[in-house]
Formats: sequence, C-alpha cells, structure tokens
Amino acid sequence: MFVPDVVVDESLPVPNAQDPLRGARRGITYNQMVVQTESSDAEVDRIFRALADATRRDIMRRVLTEETAVSDLADSYDMSFAAVQKHVAVLEEAGLVTKHPRGRQRIVRGAPERIRRAQRLLAQFEDIWRARVDRLDALLDERKGT
Repeated sequence: MFVPDVVVDESLPVPNAQDPLRGARRGITYNQMVVQTESSDAEVDRIFRALADATRRDIMRRVLTEETAVSDLADSYDMSFAAVQKHVAVLEEAGLVTKHPRGRQRIVRGAPERIRRAQRLLAQFEDIWRARVDRLDALLDERKGT
C-alpha cells in the first residue's frame, strides 16, 4: 500500500498566497521504502505473470540456451507470427528477454539475471517455509519428551 508522508520541501514554492503556510515552502515526499517495495513487487508480478504461460516458458528455455530470431521461434509453434511476437513482447516487458536487430531479423536473447531475481525471491519463501516446519518439528519433539 502506498503511504505518502507530508514534509517541508524547500524546492517547491507555495502555489497560493492565501495559503495558511504563507511564505513557507512545502511539498510532498513519499516513503521511499514503501515505493521501492511496491516497485519490486510490481517487477516480480510481471516476471511471474510472464512465466505463467507454457508457451512463454518454452520460449525462455529456447532463448536462454541460445539467442534466436523471432521468425525462428514462430516456426516452432502452431500459432501466428503475431501471436509469438506478443508472447515475446510480454517477456520483454518483464525484462526476461531482450530483442535486438540483426539485419532484417529481430534476435531474442534471454536475461538470466531476471530469472535469478525470481529464484532468489522463491528461495526466501522456501526459507520461511522451512523455518516454520523446523519450529513445528521442535514443538512436536518437545511434546514427545513431556
């Protein structure tokens, strides 16, 4: 949730002379921690949304192995070139692939760092889950000893 903090900001003039803070300068700044977290959450959402589709996951497998032309990708699927281009665009928007021109072709290359980002997030969730299981095991062991 986005939560703004009102603070005095010397760089923004008061827009109205009738303002109760006459002569003062004011502005709005935002809780940077919340904004950064939301940005990161939005980024992660885009990654997982892009990977939620089987065709896009298959495209990722192909372009992480070797860079591939969009036209070659389109030949691999039972769908139109435009449909494959849309899948690539979703992956590109999520930062999972990059496209660059090579002659008349558009070459798609996987971005492994973005996959690592999602992997790190999943590892954090796994750590939380394992800690809960460990606490449950400890509780059960404690009750057996009683």
